[in-house]
Amino acid sequence: METQYWKLRKDEPLESQLEPAAKLLRQGEVVAFPTETVYGLGADGLNGEACRKIFAAKGRPADNPLILHISEMDQIRPLASDLSPMAEKLMAAFWPGPMTLIVPKSEIIPEVVTAGQETVAVRFPSDPVARALIRLTGRPLAAPSANKSGKPSPTNAQDVLQDMEGIIGGVVDGGACDIGVESTIIDTTGKEPVILRPGGITEEMIQEVMGAVELDPGLVSPDQKPKAPGMKYRHYAPKAPMFLVEGPEAGLGVIRAAVMAEAWGLKVGVLALDETVQHLPHTARLVICDAGKDMAALAENLYTELREFDRQQVDVILGEGVPTQGLGLAIMNRMRKSAGHNILVYDQGLFRKQSGQVPEFLQGMVVE
Repeated sequence: METQYWKLRKDEPLESQLEPAAKLLRQGEVVAFPTETVYGLGADGLNGEACRKIFAAKGRPADNPLILHISEMDQIRPLASDLSPMAEKLMAAFWPGPMTLIVPKSEIIPEVVTAGQETVAVRFPSDPVARALIRLTGRPLAAPSANKSGKPSPTNAQDVLQDMEGIIGGVVDGGACDIGVESTIIDTTGKEPVILRPGGITEEMIQEVMGAVELDPGLVSPDQKPKAPGMKYRHYAPKAPMFLVEGPEAGLGVIRAAVMAEAWGLKVGVLALDETVQHLPHTARLVICDAGKDMAALAENLYTELREFDRQQVDVILGEGVPTQGLGLAIMNRMRKSAGHNILVYDQGLFRKQSGQVPEFLQGMVVE
C-alpha cells in the first residue's frame, strides 16, 4: 500500500489541506494524525472493518480496546448509554484536553472498538488539527498511538512513517506533539473516579476538582493486575535492555552505572535530566539524551529519545527516575514499563534492587 503524506502548511486553510485525509477515513482507511499527546492511528470509530485495520497495522492484541476521539463535547452523548454526574464534572473541567473517560457504551459502538466490554473510552482532544480532521470526517475516530505495539509511541510524523509506511493509507504531519505522553484514562463507572492510566491531567488536578480520586492498583504495583486491558502489555519498549535508577540520588546512580557499563565495553544510552547530564563524561561510547530541565520537558522528549537509542543501536539504556508527583506519575509509569520494571534504587552510595533484573556490569555492587 502506498502511504500518502501531507505536510501541513500554516499559510493555507487547514480544512482544505485535511480533506484528502478525511476522504480516506470516510472510505474506511487508516490515517495517522497528531494530537496534543502523541500521534494517533485513526479510523472511522463506528466502522468495525475500518477499526480492524488498526489492529492489523499495529499488531495490537484483540483484547485491547480503542479510544474514540470526538471534535465537540456533546458528541460523547450518542456514544454513551449513560453519563454520570462524575463524568459530566470531569468533562466540564478538563475537555478539550488530554483526558479519556470510560463510560457505559451505547449500542452504536462496534464490538471490536470495546473488545467486547460494556464500556467505551472517549476523548475530546485540544489539538486543532485532530479536531478539524474529526469534524471533516464526520465520525468519531478510533485512534490508539500510531506505533507498532510494544514500541515507543511517536510524537512526530517521521517516527510514524518509520513504523507505518506502506501499511496505512496516510500520515498527516502537523509537527511535534506538545505533551508527549498519552492521555489520562479515568473510569467514571464507579463511586469514585479511578485513574487507569496517568497522563497530562494529573492526579492532583483531578483531586482539586473532584475531591477524591483513586489509582488503579496495577499502577502502584507491577504484581497487581491492571483494570485497563492495555496496561497489562509491555509498552514503550526500546530494542536495548533498559534499567531505571530511582531514589534520592538517582542522578548520581545513573552516572556511576554509565561509567561502569562503558568500562565493560558497552555502548550506553543515557536518558537523564539537565543537572545529571552536565556531570556525565562525553565519550564515543556514551549516547547521552538530555531529557530537559523539568517534568514537562522530560514528558515531551521521552519517546523521541527512546527511539533515538534504537537508531544509535546502543547495547543498554540507563534512565533517571523522577518523583511521582504531578506529571511525574505518568512519566514514571511509562519509564518503568519501558524498562520492563528493571529498577534499581541508588541512595547513600549504594545500589539496591527494587524489581526485575540486575545488569551484568553491576553484579556484585547491588544489594538484593
